[in-house]
Amino acid sequence: MIEFDPFAGMTDDEIDALGVADEACAVPPVGDGFRSGFVALVGRPNVGKSTLLNACYGQKVAIESPVAQTTRRRMRAVVNRDDFQLVFVDTPGIHKPKDGLGGELNRSALMELSDVDVVAFLIDATKPVGRGDAWVAERVKKSPAVKVLVVTKADRANPEAVMTQIAAAHELMDFDEEIVVSATEDFNVEQFIQLVASYLPAGPKWFPDDMGVDVTDETLVAEFVREKVLLRTREEIPHSVGVLCDSFEQDKRLLRIHATVYVEREGQKGIIIGKGGEMIKRIGTDARRDLERIFGCKVLLLLDVKVKPGWRDDAREIRRFGYNAED
Repeated sequence: MIEFDPFAGMTDDEIDALGVADEACAVPPVGDGFRSGFVALVGRPNVGKSTLLNACYGQKVAIESPVAQTTRRRMRAVVNRDDFQLVFVDTPGIHKPKDGLGGELNRSALMELSDVDVVAFLIDATKPVGRGDAWVAERVKKSPAVKVLVVTKADRANPEAVMTQIAAAHELMDFDEEIVVSATEDFNVEQFIQLVASYLPAGPKWFPDDMGVDVTDETLVAEFVREKVLLRTREEIPHSVGVLCDSFEQDKRLLRIHATVYVEREGQKGIIIGKGGEMIKRIGTDARRDLERIFGCKVLLLLDVKVKPGWRDDAREIRRFGYNAED
């Protein structure tokens, strides 16, 4: 069984954000036959990892967009059943990096391959298996974990195309299992959960039953604001955007949040603000709706936009945004 400290690398504030008090870190004992473990979702960018994570978890907690490299932070989401606890690990898309940020995202994803029980290698049913998939496969091969091929977005492809993808994937590497899913249509999602759970070792519950994800409230704010920027702005903007949550204050009736959107050039700042501030208002409205759903209360969201030239190649700035591999 893989030895794993579920709180390794987390700050005290992050542990506190999970709602786990010091005396409550011990989870309830489990009976004989209980299994637990970790499953990494890996693949090239925009293959559907976050969408599958959200479907397995049963609620949207990881941001999604058509933009490659939407996921910049590793996120764990816990799925509990009577006889097992499954911890899904959403990773950034593995790709050939073009800047310092891309290198850190790759490191973050690749670090997970040696620390999980199962690696789910996602292949997009709608796009031919290519060099990007082969590049990922070469790294997945080195993992000691069980390897499961997952063909995603099956609702957008005919059966012949799906079978072609499966055959092409098997040319890249050998798999222990394979499954075809559509996360958006809830096709084979529960079957996928049961499949990967069947490979978990016997073990304890790593996390309490009421724990969902291992990120702070401030991180969720930053990620959902960034998602709305990705969905609302032009193609040249998304990769240059980073978001920080500056303040998070809650009383009985209202959650007050202030966040700052950072870009690399003044022109990008103008696009995000928009004429008369219309674009930033739309971004804020979109993000507020998701945050009210997540936190279950009214939200007052204030957004600023600032320029931070070249931040994607600045190791200090990458760490400040929380995108470095060790965090």
